[in-house]
Amino acid sequence: MNQKERTIQSKLSYGFADIYGGGSFLIISILYMVFLTDVVKMTPVLAGTIPLIGKIWDAITDPIMGNIADRTQSKFGAKRFYLLIGSVLSGLSFAMLWSTLEGGIMLQYAYYLLMYILFSTAFTIVMVPYNALLPDMIDDYSLRGSYTMYRMIFSAISAIIAGLIPSLIINSFGNHVKQGYLAMGALFGIVFFLSIMVTFFGSWEMSKPVVKKSFYDAFSHSFSVFKNRSFRLYLGIFLFGQGSADFVTGGVIYFLAVVIRRSDYFMAVMASVLLSQLLAMFLYQQVIRNWSKKTPILLGFPLRILATIGLLFFAHENAPLLPIVVLSFIAGIGTAASSVTSYAILADLSDVDQLITTEKRVGIYSGMATFSRKIANGIAIWFTGAILSLFQYNSEALVQKSITVIGVKIMFIAIPIVMMIGTLYFTIKFPIDKGRFEVIQREVRRRQAFDQDLKSTTNFQKEFTQPTDSDRLICEQITGYSYEHLWRLENESI
Repeated sequence: MNQKERTIQSKLSYGFADIYGGGSFLIISILYMVFLTDVVKMTPVLAGTIPLIGKIWDAITDPIMGNIADRTQSKFGAKRFYLLIGSVLSGLSFAMLWSTLEGGIMLQYAYYLLMYILFSTAFTIVMVPYNALLPDMIDDYSLRGSYTMYRMIFSAISAIIAGLIPSLIINSFGNHVKQGYLAMGALFGIVFFLSIMVTFFGSWEMSKPVVKKSFYDAFSHSFSVFKNRSFRLYLGIFLFGQGSADFVTGGVIYFLAVVIRRSDYFMAVMASVLLSQLLAMFLYQQVIRNWSKKTPILLGFPLRILATIGLLFFAHENAPLLPIVVLSFIAGIGTAASSVTSYAILADLSDVDQLITTEKRVGIYSGMATFSRKIANGIAIWFTGAILSLFQYNSEALVQKSITVIGVKIMFIAIPIVMMIGTLYFTIKFPIDKGRFEVIQREVRRRQAFDQDLKSTTNFQKEFTQPTDSDRLICEQITGYSYEHLWRLENESI
């Protein structure tokens, strides 16, 4: 094993880019609907269609980006090359999201939709290759988990900064709210650019064969990843877990302003959630090392469900701050678990795909996971706007109607609880742990050696015994294919 792989510097450098990955969409989830409804003065349902359409655009760009990354040859490495070119685009497009445009409602709508699509495209250029980078850096199952933990720690630090600092910047401009949003966007655009560049300079890629099939075939085969049983279950964990957080981050300002009527609680509540997430990252690093990559959710989500139910007892006007902060702190522990588990197991899915198809399509898996995540995020933001409109939210009203209060409670408490229960279900069903992953890797090595016509050599016979019935069953449970139909290139077809 390369000693460079085990250095703290390498782990820190790899994780730095998730300051952008973890922070940019958190700011958007918390503030963009508020920016559109309260500053630009769009109706909530119209504002909510902007991220939804943006995610539909991602349905095209994310799989394309995954295929492009797998087909790219560069002296920087295929994935790192796109970190380099995407860093500038990401910084500029994020700043432009928060600029204001005078004019009619349709002109404004077209402008903010275009800005959102530009930012989303830049995010794809960076994050699809970044999510695919780790399997090309590290082969070891446990060491991948360690790198993921460093990434998640940076994501948690970024979440603290992104959850607290933007509001401070905006509020520092007093009544000049529009200038405050623009200054915030410009500052964070610079921060995100620098974070991506740190990872570019501090990471590396192992050489691997470039995908040689035609681009059309590669793109059309992207959706074959959904035939992989582990990937389908992974999406359940990823989308339900992260989606439960989307409704909370998108609704927290409305919950405090409409239900409790104490907008001044925002900083304390966000600080407690984000601090607990950071502390939980260190805890989960030990949990993954000693148990499995699923354990953080199995421990953290029951706590988060109980804390969310507890908020119902304080979902009334002028509820005391202390219990809300304590419950938010506990909920943050569960929120961190979703990110840790999701990104830790993503790195292992391309190895499963290799057993299915003979190829290791890292970029495609990253692209399809990012695509699915952003579609779900767009639906969550649109649904937030739809709920606000359905329950008659009025940005000009000092006191909202009682039906609006009910709608915000549903959005902030009931929907996340349902999604957390779904996350637990898919986590329990997910079949990969360290021992089973080693079975998959051993089977891949055996089949590679067999294809190279080494089956009659002494080394082959020493290293690769015939798989046991238990090994065959594990391969079938993880892939969703019968053992006899594994290791076939035609499995890439939809």
